[in-house]
Amino acid sequence: MAYQTIRQEYLQIPVVTRAYTTACVLTTAAVQLELITPFQLYFNPDLILRNYQVWRLITNFLFFGPVGFNFLFNMIFLYRYCRMLEEGSFRGRTADFVFMFLFGGLLMTIFGMFVSLVFLGQAFTIMLVYIWSRRNPNVRMNFFGLLNFQAPFLPWVLMGFSLLLGNSIIVDLLGIAVGHVYYFLEDVFPNQPGGGRWLRTPSILKMLFDTPEEDANYNPLPEDRPGGFAWGEGQRLGG
Repeated sequence: MAYQTIRQEYLQIPVVTRAYTTACVLTTAAVQLELITPFQLYFNPDLILRNYQVWRLITNFLFFGPVGFNFLFNMIFLYRYCRMLEEGSFRGRTADFVFMFLFGGLLMTIFGMFVSLVFLGQAFTIMLVYIWSRRNPNVRMNFFGLLNFQAPFLPWVLMGFSLLLGNSIIVDLLGIAVGHVYYFLEDVFPNQPGGGRWLRTPSILKMLFDTPEEDANYNPLPEDRPGGFAWGEGQRLGG
């Protein structure tokens, strides 16, 4: 019975969120069990171009370090905000969501070559948080019960928290920068006088991922409870 319940809950997670978070957890488990090492996963342009180790373009987004507070923190935020984006502004547009993943990953890979980052998963998480926060500007957030602020400040609060933990803020800044580029090109520039839509999802992605019908009884994760935890709870203003 417990297995069936867990399986049912797992299968209710949207497909992109389910695939990405599962890949991250399995990669970390494989490292913990010493089946693979981080040296086989990290981003290295020389090994990619000269030794054709192209899997590094993907695996560097899947490893968040050994199991511990930092890993759990990243997994919680990755799961929550990835799922809320997929069930919120990207609901019924799986192809567009996949395209956002590809666009963000490509841009981070290019930038990562200049800032010498070897793992980009945390930056990708911050990108997801940034995009969600800009699309939900009226949501009021609470961080660890200490700070109250509106959603667009969340990425910056996380960057400050990362700094307090002694981590480099370059990763957070990269995620914010890439998230802003996507948000500007997708949500801002097309609505400006003389603007236009530069980001267009390839038709092959639409053929692969978009389904013609939606389940009328589908109950998405509510976006008006953005964190779901003491450090990320919030409520929409005026609601």
